Amino acid sequence: MVLALVLAAGTAAAAGPTPTRQAELNHLLIHDCGSCHGMTMKGGLGPSLLPQALVERTDDDLLASIVEGHPGTAMPPWGPLLNPGEAEWLVRRLREGAGLK
Repeated sequence: MVLALVLAAGTAAAAGPTPTRQAELNHLLIHDCGSCHGMTMKGGLGPSLLPQALVERTDDDLLASIVEGHPGTAMPPWGPLLNPGEAEWLVRRLREGAGLK
């Protein structure tokens, strides 16, 4: 039974966030990330998160920034609040121009 629950949880994470969770993650992007990176992601205390500003950064680099944060800066680690699929979804949204639509 426990194995079935673990496998189901892994499948749910791999499938991506539910529509309800996507709405929560969009809110996080716009309000929490936007509080430092600018409400339109053009930069502020933190750097720009516009797609054109991210072209030099790999998805793995962005994932590490989201999950681990940057110690000694205002960038917190979001990993404790996100599963891997949600962090990947956030990277895709940033690449698509999250906060601009």
